[in-house]
Amino acid sequence: MRPNVETMAAKTILNRVRVPAMPFDWSINPFRGCQHGCSFCYARSTHTFLGQPADDTFQRHLYWKAGAPDILRRQLARLARQGNLPDHVAIGTATDPYQPLEAKTMLTRGCIEALAEYGVPFSVTTRSPLVLRDLDILRRARVLSVNISLHTLDMKIWRRFEPASPAPWRRLETIGRLADAGVPVTVFAAPMLPYLTDSREAAAELAEASKSRGADRAMVDFLRLQTPEVKQWFFGALRRHYPALAPVYGNLYYRRAGLPDSYVRPARERVEAEFRRRGLIGRGSGKRNPAEGGVEGTALWNTAENRVGQAADGGMMAGGRYGRTAAGGVSGRAATGELSADGFAADGFAADGFAADGFAADGFAADGFAADGFAVDGRGGWAAGQAAESGLTANDWGRGQTGLLPNRLRLP
Repeated sequence: MRPNVETMAAKTILNRVRVPAMPFDWSINPFRGCQHGCSFCYARSTHTFLGQPADDTFQRHLYWKAGAPDILRRQLARLARQGNLPDHVAIGTATDPYQPLEAKTMLTRGCIEALAEYGVPFSVTTRSPLVLRDLDILRRARVLSVNISLHTLDMKIWRRFEPASPAPWRRLETIGRLADAGVPVTVFAAPMLPYLTDSREAAAELAEASKSRGADRAMVDFLRLQTPEVKQWFFGALRRHYPALAPVYGNLYYRRAGLPDSYVRPARERVEAEFRRRGLIGRGSGKRNPAEGGVEGTALWNTAENRVGQAADGGMMAGGRYGRTAAGGVSGRAATGELSADGFAADGFAADGFAADGFAADGFAADGFAADGFAVDGRGGWAAGQAAESGLTANDWGRGQTGLLPNRLRLP
């Protein structure tokens, strides 16, 4: 099915990120909606801000910001006159900047070309080998990193959760070609899916494949179900393909967006150990001097030591206000600190529809959603009521006390 594509008027393309804990101060997202349509995508719920449902419309009804490169150049020219050009622009913090629509619109290419003209350092996050089309620009630009999202090499898991995205082997090829061209590459091993992609064996396979292709470093993060819409969509996919895991995930994600520490701490240690063993995480990771447009061997974006933008457990209060974040003590409230009727910041979202103060490296609002999701009454009592609305059983949402499955669960 061909997607319905609309142009979107935009006054700005470069969006300010006012979060001290963030390693970048500006972001660019040329598109709204994404043809990859991954079942775990946190950005799916942003379609509701456009009056669209947060279902597969997210990948069927797309918006592109016409004239984005020219708008960006005007912004950069103004910042250059002020002597205030960005130190790091993150491209693709929400939807994939190299989704198939980019092949025709060439918005991302135009934007990185503008950044290169002004000598502005930037990073790009994508799943797509289409990024290789722009090697001519990437070779001469101040590229901090091209981040390739790749959380599994299991073809069955890939087909079930992100079938419209490029296959894992194509992403590995992309890593290799970028590295061969001298472009710094980071593997975003995210989101790790509990009991599916976070075993020691799976992590070792992914880390070894990434290292052998020439990746400089890796970042590991785990599945977060940030809004009711995202949670409902993901659970639909989980029930179709792994019904035995639905009550287990319900238990893990009950009244929270992230995993409980009792699960995520040993899982993170297990997975990161395999990447660390291969020099992709830790002091030895990274090869290039940032003065030459590359990476260096220090922590990047979202390591275990610097969980940028992730709120502390229990961050959302029952009354519905945002809680405080763990990173740098940054306040979890939006500018006004209040919630609108639908539970989002009353002062709304930036021009591109994302949190006014920006998204963290892993795409979650750094000062927006709390790690544990919404309060019981924060979205009309959704923790108790969403099951009936979505067609899921109460146990699927974690209301039943189902024991966790063994760590090395094997499902058909």
